[in-house]
Amino acid sequence: MRTPVTIIGAGLGGLVLARVLHLHGIAAAVYEAEASPTARSQGGMLDIHDRNGQLALQAAGLMDEFRPLVLEGRQAIRLLARDGTVLFDKADDGTGTSPEVQRGELRQILLDALPAGTVRWGHKATGVRALAEGCHEVTFAGGTTAVTSLLVGADGAWSRMRPMLSDAVPEYVGRSVVETFLYDADTRHPATARAVGGGTLVALDPDANGKWFVAHREKGGILRSYAMLTRPQEWFATIDFTDAVAAAARLAEEFEGWAPELTALITAGATAPVLRPLHALPMGHRWDRVPGVTLLGDAAHLSTPNGEGANVAMLDGAELGKAIAAHPDDIETALTAYEQALFPRGAAAAAVAAHNPTSQEVINFFAQGERTDDSCPAGAAPFDARS
Repeated sequence: MRTPVTIIGAGLGGLVLARVLHLHGIAAAVYEAEASPTARSQGGMLDIHDRNGQLALQAAGLMDEFRPLVLEGRQAIRLLARDGTVLFDKADDGTGTSPEVQRGELRQILLDALPAGTVRWGHKATGVRALAEGCHEVTFAGGTTAVTSLLVGADGAWSRMRPMLSDAVPEYVGRSVVETFLYDADTRHPATARAVGGGTLVALDPDANGKWFVAHREKGGILRSYAMLTRPQEWFATIDFTDAVAAAARLAEEFEGWAPELTALITAGATAPVLRPLHALPMGHRWDRVPGVTLLGDAAHLSTPNGEGANVAMLDGAELGKAIAAHPDDIETALTAYEQALFPRGAAAAAVAAHNPTSQEVINFFAQGERTDDSCPAGAAPFDARS
């Protein structure tokens, strides 16, 4: 099968690209390893920034579909000390510029905006090889192939397409988060629900750098939380995450002396804790121009979660789509223009994420009243931690 544009990965960035191309009358095929749109949970809340994510949705012509997804009140943020003392508390007054939505719902409006059959589900890319004149052949599990004039790797942190352009491999940054859930929290865990508040909670200890809680209030009384620990991967390997009770107990030991309404985010979890090691590509990752292929999102500039990843990936997709539409008969000119903007955009986001602030730095930041919806220390930003 041959298509003019082949996109590997049906994440937000790849789908924005397909949608922008569709608006300009350019055919694209999106290949996704997952069997269906509902094969797994698509992650939690995303704050969609006016400087990147919303610009991408405007380019995709989907702002009217986006607005009903916004969860009112979720731009509230609360900073607590380890003993539960409130250090900062800002309500959502409706003036924020980074509204919160559920990631899965955002993905669905992008899927709904594409022609039927654009996304080919159940196609896991296993390899790719270069052909003549900038074309590439992608092989999928099961032996099927696709030949394309333009190949776009939108396939995330462990991209199968990246080796066509770069030898870079994501490296562990020395920190991991453990994801947990509390269901029906207002009824079953009222103290923890009150501690989290109406939007995002950040809890920390000024004397214990590298230990954090970040929690989000989602729909239906769900609290999704991330406990962050600065530990080598070997330390986490000693914990049996298949034993939910034992894993939670071991993790809770690391937060001994913290307020019970905070440690309950681990110990009262309704599901087994999920370990999510944090990785990043080298700062300023880039590559020389290779005919007929490029990358976007985490495949191009993976950094640690800081609220920017999905937003920047969406903008990557929109900008690539616009570049192709501006040069439909000269793909190399389009890719050159796209990458000239992509590299500094990715480097800027990575630079913010690379700084792991101390607990005291975060406290000072909030105390000085500097926090806005699009300005937050990397370590205290809402997590978008994805496997």
